[in-house]
Amino acid sequence: MATMTQSLEDYIEAIFVLIRDGGSACVRDVARMLDVKMPSVVKAIHELKKLELATQEPYSSIELTAKGRRLAKMVLGRHTLLCSFLQKLGVSAKTADVDACRMEHILSAETLDKIRIFTEKNK
Repeated sequence: MATMTQSLEDYIEAIFVLIRDGGSACVRDVARMLDVKMPSVVKAIHELKKLELATQEPYSSIELTAKGRRLAKMVLGRHTLLCSFLQKLGVSAKTADVDACRMEHILSAETLDKIRIFTEKNK
């Protein structure tokens, strides 16, 4: 059985953003967005399908299941929260985006909740 990894979270977030912003996500677009090779995307999609988070018919775009969309929204929400928090600290938008991507996978729910409360109080 496949398990959700940090890498798979990045893939599902990218797929979600591509669908949200452009209506569809294909292997080539995901590879470009994450700066990885297409075979890596194919492997990740295979894992996401095993986890019942994504579907894809041969040679068609990638779709997220309802479960996949919920998870992607959660991952994107963590990323957005951390970006906002880091920018409030004076970190540049580009660096905040890169650092948030690293941080979103390792911070505890408690820490994220405290960051959320702090960010909301300091708008």
